[in-house]
Amino acid sequence: MNQEIFEGVIVKRLTRHTDRRGWLIELFRSDEIEADYMPVMAYISMTHSGVVRGPHEHRDQADFFGFIGPSRFRLYLWDNRSDSNTFGKRMTLEAGEGDPAVVIVPAGVVHAYKNIGDVDGLVFNAPNRLYAGQGRGETVDEIRHEDDPASPFQVD
Repeated sequence: MNQEIFEGVIVKRLTRHTDRRGWLIELFRSDEIEADYMPVMAYISMTHSGVVRGPHEHRDQADFFGFIGPSRFRLYLWDNRSDSNTFGKRMTLEAGEGDPAVVIVPAGVVHAYKNIGDVDGLVFNAPNRLYAGQGRGETVDEIRHEDDPASPFQVD
C-alpha cells in the first residue's frame, strides 16, 4: 500500500520474500509508478554510519529512493513548493534494514538522509531525469542547501 505523506511524496513499504536461497525485494514495477516519476537511470550509493547526505532539492527531478539495508536511515523532508498544500512543513521517517521502503520525492521537496545504523548502508535511487542531462552535457539539477550554513533546512 502506498502512503502519501506530503503532497506528491509517496512512501511504499516493501515486502521481503525469503526462501532457502536468501531474499528478494521488488523495488518498482512500471505498472505501479505514475509516468511523471518513471525512472530513466539508477544508481546505488554507500553512506557511512552517522553520515548525512543533503539537504538538497531538484527543480525538475523526482528521486525514487530505495532504503532496503544494510543499515537504517532517517529521511528528512521539507516541502519547499509554494503551490503545495504542505508548503513549509517538515517531516522525518525511517526506513531500511527491518523496514524496507521506497520513497518518491518530487521536485521542490528538500531532502536529506542520515545513516542512523552502526554499519555502512546502501541506498538505491532511480530518478526520472538523467544526471547532468543527455551525455552529461547539461547543468546538474540540484540546489545544495548543505553548502549554506544559514539554510533553514537543517538536519538534527
